[in-house]
Amino acid sequence: MRTNEIRGNSVLILGYGREGKSVHAWLKKHYPSLHIAIADKKTDGDAYLEHLGDYDSVIRSPGVSPYSGKMQEYVQKGGHVTSATNIFFSLVKGMTVGVTGTKGKSTTSSLIAHILTKHYADVRLVGNIGTPMLDELDSENPDTVFVIELSSHQLSDVRYSPHIAVLLGIVSEHMDYYRDFASYVSAKSNIIRYQTGSDVMVYNPDHPEVAAVARMGKAVHKPFHVNESGVSASHILGNAENIAAAVMVARVTGVSQEIIDRQLATFTPLPHRLEFSGEYHGIRFYNDSLATIPQATIHALAALGPEVSTLIAGGYDRHLDYSVLGAYLDTHPVGTLILFPDTGKRIWDALSERTKKQTQVYHVESMEKAVHVAYANTKKGNICLLSPASASYNMFRDYADRGEQFKAWVKKIGE
Repeated sequence: MRTNEIRGNSVLILGYGREGKSVHAWLKKHYPSLHIAIADKKTDGDAYLEHLGDYDSVIRSPGVSPYSGKMQEYVQKGGHVTSATNIFFSLVKGMTVGVTGTKGKSTTSSLIAHILTKHYADVRLVGNIGTPMLDELDSENPDTVFVIELSSHQLSDVRYSPHIAVLLGIVSEHMDYYRDFASYVSAKSNIIRYQTGSDVMVYNPDHPEVAAVARMGKAVHKPFHVNESGVSASHILGNAENIAAAVMVARVTGVSQEIIDRQLATFTPLPHRLEFSGEYHGIRFYNDSLATIPQATIHALAALGPEVSTLIAGGYDRHLDYSVLGAYLDTHPVGTLILFPDTGKRIWDALSERTKKQTQVYHVESMEKAVHVAYANTKKGNICLLSPASASYNMFRDYADRGEQFKAWVKKIGE
């Protein structure tokens, strides 16, 4: 299995996480005589980009920005940069359904795969959600259907688009990675950039950024609106857009309404996404740790409604704009605000003086303390919501670690 994405006799795998290791295994199998080297910031430090010019091809992992000076210099001098995403799309034979957007990618991808599994014999969920694409490539056949969660990092220098592209909402995120918001939108746009007239684009035109991107696409447009899905799945809380997108993909691929309804009813929501974490002492706890941007927290607050009286938020500062969250909390105030560093102070500063007077605020530096404060200040019958509007890296290993700690302390203190 050979691809034109590998050029020359030497390759540098740039970044050696889950995807980098997958690339390494695939290359050793299909290119046994290729000289393969590895450079990773965790092991090589800041000098990991120093020797790009020594290799004919560089395979970039998603976490490595293509916009750095060293990467740009390598390309300008004729170096070839590719990725696992490019290699996969250059070789795949089966149907591809790609999903991207700032939030909702994992739920939408999982839901699409869950529905299509009852219609197609071989459906595989791969990409950013967990299973590297190349791990599944060798065993595919022309009847295989790949549902692929695609992050902006995976799309930033891709040269191919899926047969069916699903584009969810786009709002500012990862501004520590991209040059500006326009670069971030451009990366997302690559999911449709290389589609042809025989492909399909599924999107919500109610998002201005998405509608603008859609106008550049050559594929058949299949717009959807969240209030027109024609189905109900109340147990998938706060996921109306994800459901509507998945239903549109199912209909486009010929799935019957009977199968759609049955699969929606049996879908298990993913953890850390508005996940009900239990009721203790009359307080309902929800874990929305994956809410790493202000808009996601607003979405969670709107989904759960006025019974949210305690919000736990804040975390690693990626220089996002918190004025939108402040404005929402001004019109939908919570009684208790529990805030982590570093963005906790910025969230508090975004509130109006009037709202501050109505709100008890606690600045805490551990999840244990946050949950203790939540128990002490949330009334029976109300909701405590963890929805940080921030990344997790300053205090937790990742969003999953943050969510698991929340659930563990809720249970430990509550029991």
